[in-house]
Amino acid sequence: MAEPLKYMYNDRFFKQLTRHCTDMIPGFNAAKFNANFSTPEWDALELKQRVRHVANAMAAQLTGKYKQDIKAVTFLIKHIQKELGDVSTFQHIFLADYIEQYGIDQPVESLKAMEYATILSSCEFAIRPFIVKYPEQVMAQMLEWTRHKHASIRRLASEGCRPRLPWGMALVAFKKDPTPILPILEALKADPSEYVRKSVANNLNDIAKDNPDVVKDIIRRWQGSSKETDWILKHGSRTMLKKADEHTLSLFGVSAVKSVQVKDLAVKNVSIDIGGELNFSFTLAHKEPTPTLLRVEYMIYYMKASGTPTKKIFKVTENTFELNRSYAITRKQSFKDMTTRKHYPGIHHIAIVVNGVEYEKIDFAVK
Repeated sequence: MAEPLKYMYNDRFFKQLTRHCTDMIPGFNAAKFNANFSTPEWDALELKQRVRHVANAMAAQLTGKYKQDIKAVTFLIKHIQKELGDVSTFQHIFLADYIEQYGIDQPVESLKAMEYATILSSCEFAIRPFIVKYPEQVMAQMLEWTRHKHASIRRLASEGCRPRLPWGMALVAFKKDPTPILPILEALKADPSEYVRKSVANNLNDIAKDNPDVVKDIIRRWQGSSKETDWILKHGSRTMLKKADEHTLSLFGVSAVKSVQVKDLAVKNVSIDIGGELNFSFTLAHKEPTPTLLRVEYMIYYMKASGTPTKKIFKVTENTFELNRSYAITRKQSFKDMTTRKHYPGIHHIAIVVNGVEYEKIDFAVK
């Protein structure tokens, strides 16, 4: 099992950080700083709490005058970047957290500092309170960032304004009306960096959850621009596609079919343990009169703690299937607990879905 991420803050990290801070922050007291991380209170903290604790411990070594302190923090960021090179490290996200906590009343200085901090460790979480408090000012700055030479800063323009960023505060105003986001996505739709394009797709997927018609309009306008932009559209539409939205499917050339059969759906074991693996197979018989684009998926009906089922869909393939042929398909699905999904015992179901239509379904037990 992988070590919890909170342990990234270890003795080696603090030794390096203390050295950097001593070099770049006048009057930095290494002993007082390190005393914050050898207490029972520190041991009990989880990841996000540790990030904030490190940020606050560093702030305690500063003057308390933000316009002066942010200059020292920016010099610190540049100093660390010079040693590490052009890499991003999650460990240093406490620097973004410092800006979020202490710089909210100084947007000009804070946004400038984020340009440096987001290269070292993304400011996608830290910038969100600034968007809420100064929406026009910050969104104008983010549009300017779409033209920056560094991909991490261009990505911040998109990732920072996602309406539903995981683990970040929701941008309620943008969930209601995503219009301010659209010029940023438009500017980045053909970005040369895959890192940036993936963020654009994730932003579209967020928007689609509350404003699907906005994304459908974007699909119609962008589709065919380039292979890379088409990938953004497909990835950004994944929630609508998984919901088998008929209009969205048709925009990608996936239409209703009449002469497709799903046969012989079977699971290898009708009972599996939590932590185990479901192995299943089925046959897809394609009887359409012409080769047809088929989106083949399987849907798991998971048992929740309440005893009611919840559905989650997984893609098998999306391909053109030849006429009058049968295709044998086997897949496996892990039932290991994850941070995003916990499994519960009970009767589960698996169903095969073709072009948004649910076909054969069978039961299996999880214990």
